[in-house]
Amino acid sequence: MATGDFADRPLHKLCLFDVDGTLTPARQGVSPGMLEVLKEVRKKAVIGFVGGSDLAKISEQLVPDGKGKVVENFDYGFAENGLTAYKLGKALPSNSFIKQVGEERYKKLANFILRYLADVDIPVKRGTFIEFRNGMINVSPIGRNATVQERNEFETYDKVHGVRTAMVKVLQENFADYGLTYSIGGQISFDVFPRGWDKTYALGLVADEHFDEIHFFGDKTYKGGNDYEIYSDPRTIGHSVTNPADTMRILKELFSL
Repeated sequence: MATGDFADRPLHKLCLFDVDGTLTPARQGVSPGMLEVLKEVRKKAVIGFVGGSDLAKISEQLVPDGKGKVVENFDYGFAENGLTAYKLGKALPSNSFIKQVGEERYKKLANFILRYLADVDIPVKRGTFIEFRNGMINVSPIGRNATVQERNEFETYDKVHGVRTAMVKVLQENFADYGLTYSIGGQISFDVFPRGWDKTYALGLVADEHFDEIHFFGDKTYKGGNDYEIYSDPRTIGHSVTNPADTMRILKELFSL
């Protein structure tokens, strides 16, 4: 039986969801069917999203019609892996990448990345190669302004040529003393953040509720994927999914919907 802030739920369990590829197709909006399933799960247990993107991007995907607030549709909202966090619609304390790394060291890293990308020969380059976020930076060899088709084509190209994997290796070697983690996620980019600031960061923010079980659902659960750390963490029961339909199927089984 749930207690504290979630005394209205029959089960004292938490379900945390990755966003891209788990609740929605990559960078696209959530389906009405998924929202319906989540609403049913929320009657029985506690639900939260944990995504690498900032809150504005996650909101676009999880509230595609723009009606309502994403942090009110979920009990917990963890954007940027939990560096921007909400519980029952209220903001929790936040942290920042720049505070942790420092302006000078960040500048060296950014300059190195831009020089490296200038020499990478890939079929298409667009814009926004480094996206600076609160809790991390996101690096994209093709650029985040690529269209859906260009993203798909780059993902296919990258599987063969290992552009992102090679770049991560170079950064790990050149910035070994920065205490950073590199995580390949999505189709076109990878995240860079201080060690320990992967999705497990969010688990520290739910510890005070002492949930009986924490279930995590994600599609990038392999080593090096951005769901791996939280999926394999002893505090969670991990569910590796292939797409949103797979997530819905498991939820229906778990909660007898």
